[in-house]
Amino acid sequence: MKIHQKIRFMRESKDWSQEEMAAKLNMSVNGYSKIERGETKAHVQKLEQISDVLEMNLMELMFLGEKHVIGDPNNGCNIIVSTKELISEIEKLQLTITHKDEIIGHLKQEAIHLNELNELLKTK
Repeated sequence: MKIHQKIRFMRESKDWSQEEMAAKLNMSVNGYSKIERGETKAHVQKLEQISDVLEMNLMELMFLGEKHVIGDPNNGCNIIVSTKELISEIEKLQLTITHKDEIIGHLKQEAIHLNELNELLKTK
């Protein structure tokens, strides 16, 4: 499904008319309807505004209803997930990376202290 079709689908799921959607976006009905028909390509800023009006994350709008494959085909680990599952997995991985960075920072500080202690012991 193309982005303009997803926008229309989400608008219709909220039972909003094109006129209501255009008003929420502060644009003309004609301009908005061109976006829904795919005659006008919406820039990222406009897509962000549309996703805000639809009360969803831009990534959710971009990948609405699509499935994604995660894993390494060489080891037979393919998992097909929905967009929400994908976003959740990305958030978990970002937390893991943050935690790893914190551990590396602590280990660097510990190495500095051990080197200082080593130098101090050499002088005695």
